[in-house]
Amino acid sequence: MTVTHESATGSPIAAEPQPAPGAIPPRTPLVAKAAAELFGTAALVAVVVGSGIQATELTHDVGLQLLVNSLATVFGLGVLITLLGPVSGAHFNPAVTLAEWWTARRSGAGVTLREAAVYVPAQIVGAIAGAVLADAMFGEPLVKWSTHDRSAGHLLLGEVVATAGLILLIFGLARTDRLRFAPVAVASYIGAAYWFTSSTSFANPAVTIGRAFTDTFAGIAPGSVAGFIGVQLVGAVVGLALVALIFMPGREAAEQPAA
Repeated sequence: MTVTHESATGSPIAAEPQPAPGAIPPRTPLVAKAAAELFGTAALVAVVVGSGIQATELTHDVGLQLLVNSLATVFGLGVLITLLGPVSGAHFNPAVTLAEWWTARRSGAGVTLREAAVYVPAQIVGAIAGAVLADAMFGEPLVKWSTHDRSAGHLLLGEVVATAGLILLIFGLARTDRLRFAPVAVASYIGAAYWFTSSTSFANPAVTIGRAFTDTFAGIAPGSVAGFIGVQLVGAVVGLALVALIFMPGREAAEQPAA
């Protein structure tokens, strides 16, 4: 349907066509979603790695380095979710994508298997590109495997906690129809998890892979990557279980018999 308005002279001016009431809005093309996921993940990793490099160049205080790194990540992630959320959902994270596909299998509302199969590679490629870009901006070797070992058991436990909390937050917001708060809530959670988890909260398989390509403050040794990804997927399962338990749909009260 087309809506018209009158000009100052009284002649009708055609406006842009409006969808008919009840019409299903067109879906965003998959190529646009994939591009949003690739760019968003690349930008996120560039923020994480770049701010880490900048922090180590500005101070030798490790606590201050982590503060700079976490603050940059909070602001960058919030902006990226706000910008790209309407396009792809702003996952930037295979654990989130797979969790959404799993929960959408029956309801049909969410990421399809075909979309998930495109999102995950796009996120991984984006993460690697973001690490390379950050290294390039600071004059570091474009690809240099990290030597930062993160294989200790307490770090793996930290990743389970970080990822479970992230999944609980995102899907809890969805269950309570409050996803509009996701940019602030998710960014705030990641910022907090930098400090309260022993692993500094990677909570993201794609970001974990990307950070193996840089031997800087935010890097992770390739030998530690598989362990991190494994416990992140465990954390995603734990998070979904918590969502099902905490946000269990209520049952309608049984009808009272007539007096």
